[in-house]
Amino acid sequence: MGFNQTKEAPLIIGIDGGGSKCRATIYASDDSVLGTGVAGRANPLFGLSQTLESIQHSTELALADAGLKVSDSKKLVAGLGLAGVNVPHLYQELIKWQHPFAEMFVTTDLHTACIGAHHGGDGAVIITGTGSCGYAHVGDNSLSLGGHGFPLGDKGSGAWFGLKAAEAALLHLDGFGPKTALTEMVLNHFQVSNTLGIVEHLAGKSSSCYATLAREVLLCAREQDTVAKEIVMQGAGYISELARKLFSINPPRFSMIGGLAEPLAPWLDKEVVERISPVIAPPELGACYFARQRYTVSD
Repeated sequence: MGFNQTKEAPLIIGIDGGGSKCRATIYASDDSVLGTGVAGRANPLFGLSQTLESIQHSTELALADAGLKVSDSKKLVAGLGLAGVNVPHLYQELIKWQHPFAEMFVTTDLHTACIGAHHGGDGAVIITGTGSCGYAHVGDNSLSLGGHGFPLGDKGSGAWFGLKAAEAALLHLDGFGPKTALTEMVLNHFQVSNTLGIVEHLAGKSSSCYATLAREVLLCAREQDTVAKEIVMQGAGYISELARKLFSINPPRFSMIGGLAEPLAPWLDKEVVERISPVIAPPELGACYFARQRYTVSD
């Protein structure tokens, strides 16, 4: 496979990095996918070196998938949508990186997710995966909410559900909280038998580690465990309120993205669910559009 090396239509690599994984996809000028690679987490808030390593690794996997050499990354224009780069000093660190691409353009994962979800048009998105956040863009107005990172923010996210489940289990085991199915679930999940076992598996661990508990929390809630239901209703209530705040600038479309978007939907307010539209394109294609536009302008 050869490169189209014209200035008008370079190959673009769109990269979407978050709290659990980093996905890179190489696109041709007609948006067809040439190759994809997935690596580990890429949120600079939790380690810049790991983020750069994940970007590099996912890029190398995408190049291999496309039948290209690692050295061909020098011919790619990269668009990066990353969690955490809304923090100014992290953004500055990213753009100072001696990256392996021909050119690199960086923005938040929220921004590129919104671009992809609405195929470049105006709209709003909520990401509910390892973390949680919301973004809307309408005309010259944009609104970005949440996304403050675990454990300071990310309410209603996978990590938050896992944290609340672990807290409830520890309180129950110590005799301070009500009996809950979450206790047995957390103990079984980590194959331990007491509070110290839970603490050993979670203390100081990343948001993605806590998020592994999220789907089981939702399962306990569906099975009518009182404590689990209270946690899920609190998290879903926050996500519904987040959506309503995004609706205040009248986005023409609204989508939800992330591993919890579908399982959380039954717990959201009805008027929020009724406004959910399908995602048109993935965040990596949104990152591709972002890079393509910036490349054309800078060129």
